[in-house]
Amino acid sequence: MDTEQQSRIFTNYEQKFKALADQKRLAILLEINKHSEVCVCDLEGIVDLPQSKLSYHLKLLFDADLIKCRREGRWNYYSINEKVMKYLLPDDVCCVFYPPTT
Repeated sequence: MDTEQQSRIFTNYEQKFKALADQKRLAILLEINKHSEVCVCDLEGIVDLPQSKLSYHLKLLFDADLIKCRREGRWNYYSINEKVMKYLLPDDVCCVFYPPTT
């Protein structure tokens, strides 16, 4: 692996971990996961953030590939990018978002 490739990989992980390093964004991820998919209009009331701040946090999570966005009409619906989340987080942290089913 050359230096340029290594730098791109490090930048990618840095972006993901920066997005995770915020309690509001973690709360947003938890709420999105609880509902499987949630409209931004509903999420605003759930996490008690004004639309502008919520949009900022959602953009960081989306840009880090931690959430997916589906547009329907004028609304955006968000869901967890499970493949990325399960790859990034160890089992003890991942269980917060994916509790064991017993």
